[in-house]
Amino acid sequence: MSTSYELHRGFTLLRTFPVPHEVAFRAWTDPDHLGWFFNPDQPTPSEPIDVDLRVGGAWRQRMVLDESSSYVTGGIYREISPGEKLVFSWGAVGGWPELDMHHLDDVPLITVLFDATDAAEARGDARPATDLIFTLAFPDHLTPAQVRAWEEVGIEENWGITLDRLGAALTRTPG
Repeated sequence: MSTSYELHRGFTLLRTFPVPHEVAFRAWTDPDHLGWFFNPDQPTPSEPIDVDLRVGGAWRQRMVLDESSSYVTGGIYREISPGEKLVFSWGAVGGWPELDMHHLDDVPLITVLFDATDAAEARGDARPATDLIFTLAFPDHLTPAQVRAWEEVGIEENWGITLDRLGAALTRTPG
């Protein structure tokens, strides 16, 4: 049975970054560029970020809440179009959200589109820019109560904060 997302439950966030789409894509897929994901108010873990950039491969990194609390997060890649698109089941085996490799369709599906924007050109600005379109979708088989439970932990707000950290990182080091 294939999971459906026809109920369109979830959210979409849009950010525009002053870098080429290849640079924004690399920030999501190169372990040396994924430090933006960490909360800057907390200690940076010593554990390396792991990225196996292939369909079925995993991205994993430890997030630190405070000196005594941390968890692993990441995703399993479902689709990769270099420089253009990433699709992953959000979670980590033994992490948060908890991901079961045999039930990848029980966690939110995230799609990140990297679109070279025409906005800069329309302003007469020759510098490249990227519209990042981030969509989190809940599978149709989740009950309304299960979706509400996800929403109540603040995932939309927290993903927005995370994307803002990416924007700050790309503005500091645009290449």
